Amino acid sequence: MSEPVLTVEDLSVRIAGLHILQGVSFTVAPTGVTVLLGRNGVGKTTTLRAVVGLTPRSGEVRGTVRMGARSLLSQRTHRLVRDGLGYVPEDRCVFAGLTVAENLRLAERRGTTAAYDRVFALFPELDRRSRQRAGSLSGGQQQMLAIGRVLLNDNRLLLVDEPTKGLAPKVVTEVAEVLERVAESVPVLLVEQNLAVVRRLARDAVVLAAGRVAWAGDAQELLLETALTRSLLGVGSVEGHQPASQPAAAASAPEDGN
Repeated sequence: MSEPVLTVEDLSVRIAGLHILQGVSFTVAPTGVTVLLGRNGVGKTTTLRAVVGLTPRSGEVRGTVRMGARSLLSQRTHRLVRDGLGYVPEDRCVFAGLTVAENLRLAERRGTTAAYDRVFALFPELDRRSRQRAGSLSGGQQQMLAIGRVLLNDNRLLLVDEPTKGLAPKVVTEVAEVLERVAESVPVLLVEQNLAVVRRLARDAVVLAAGRVAWAGDAQELLLETALTRSLLGVGSVEGHQPASQPAAAASAPEDGN
């Protein structure tokens, strides 16, 4: 069996006195999509931010995070990105005052050839709107730009946080199609609320509850177990576009994002 591309062991995160992650452990397979699920406030976004080194300065992070054999927690974010860790944040973080082309240019890595052909093949809209300011794009177009910036470069692993949040159904389908194609060549750790998207993309699933791993295993098996999905996620069906995150139980620690 192939070694995991990412290994998280006993990850603990405290921010502003809140113990958000309390010994989280899981692995990400070297192929396909691993989805991180759970109700709001259980630590999904905090997990991704800890992996990529973006927890607040006031935070305390302990445990082990490895990409292959390399330890990540001691590394700065820009070095992790340079070494092939791609991150698409929940809030997209495009530079509103810059054009699409300028946003993409800022994402180019030194010493490499940026894969504009790949990005424009996946998102032709970005090519057509290259001179348009990013702040004037629709939410779906900004999400395409956020994903496109990461795909300009070769990556060993992609962390993608809530890529379909707030998007129209047609755009959700487009984003899911792109991630499906991307996952054929690079593994993805995905935070996603839309269970229809999860069903389409995910092979493995990790469910967080109150800052801990409550379940891990085959994503499709999880989605077939109505009682289990209702218990862990607060929903009982994967049909349509029902979210996987509902208001967290009182025992769940709040966090920035989810």
